[in-house]
Amino acid sequence: MSKVITVVPPDPTWAARFHALAHPIRAALPADAQLHHIGSTAVPGLSAKDVIDLQIGLSDLNAAPALLQTLAALGYEPRPAVTADHLPPGLTLPGAELRKAYASRAGQVHLHVREVGRFNHRYPLLMRDFLRAAPAAAAAYGEVKVQLARLHPRDVDAYYAVKDPVMDLIVAGAQEWATRTGWRVPPSDA
Repeated sequence: MSKVITVVPPDPTWAARFHALAHPIRAALPADAQLHHIGSTAVPGLSAKDVIDLQIGLSDLNAAPALLQTLAALGYEPRPAVTADHLPPGLTLPGAELRKAYASRAGQVHLHVREVGRFNHRYPLLMRDFLRAAPAAAAAYGEVKVQLARLHPRDVDAYYAVKDPVMDLIVAGAQEWATRTGWRVPPSDA
């Protein structure tokens, strides 16, 4: 039986859950590593899957496999190989801009490890901060996810086939917002 995609109303405890998860992870990270709460649970008032997404930013992604082995002791199951993030349509980027490592814990936490300064490190932070600043965009994005989960509750491929391009549209607008406001990648959340 396939897993059911469920999008739930905003939960005010998501930020506290992030901080509880972040504390032991931070202790295992190199001093210069960044740790951020990303994804929909990082945007107050946004409907989301009840999964906390964390992003670790490393100065060199080659350090990710050893770090993920360390984090396995905290219950994070590493994906065996470095993978690549989604490439937005219309962009041409070197592969290094999309490389990441990944681990998860029992469907409750997704841990994304990316190299600081790369396209895929900036993308989720820009989206998060833009949605925090633009409640109407956040509400529309939340409704897209609610409807996708309703229409495709057992088809993760269909869910992401629509969700990813919607995210790309949001980030295209967020790029203009970032230029206008002087947004930069923020310091670590924890």
